Amino acid sequence: MRGCRRRSSPFSPRRVFPAKRLEIEITETAVVQRLDEAKVTLKSLRNLGIRIALDDFGTGYSGLHHLRQLSLDTLKIDRSFIMEMLDKPEEAKIVQAILGLGHSLGLQTTAEGIETQEVLDKLISLGCETGQGFLFGRPEPTAAPATGTATQRKRQIA
Repeated sequence: MRGCRRRSSPFSPRRVFPAKRLEIEITETAVVQRLDEAKVTLKSLRNLGIRIALDDFGTGYSGLHHLRQLSLDTLKIDRSFIMEMLDKPEEAKIVQAILGLGHSLGLQTTAEGIETQEVLDKLISLGCETGQGFLFGRPEPTAAPATGTATQRKRQIA
């Protein structure tokens, strides 16, 4: 992937921040045009222990073959499905299908855009494992992770 330089790993055993706590989010649009290069880069990151999440799944290209080709750990369901699933039964069915797909491939699934307890309850009933959204907290300054004051952005929900 363009812009990624090969360097010594900042996640060596002597470092404070363990690589397994880092999850990098990618979008299909970011990798689809340079798929071969992206596969090599993502595999290298996973070999360091870094987790890879496919963000905004269900929008953009959403090619199912990308799920097989990319070294992924997490499938993140786009917030557009989450925000409308209580009002539109077909959206809830799409969320349920994406959850099933992720589970069948051994991927963790994360719902984005959780803003109400009602949405959270529905996601739990559908079998969603983790979630993100304003219900759990607002965005923090970019300097916060370096100072150790950041809260976890993704929450275990089930």
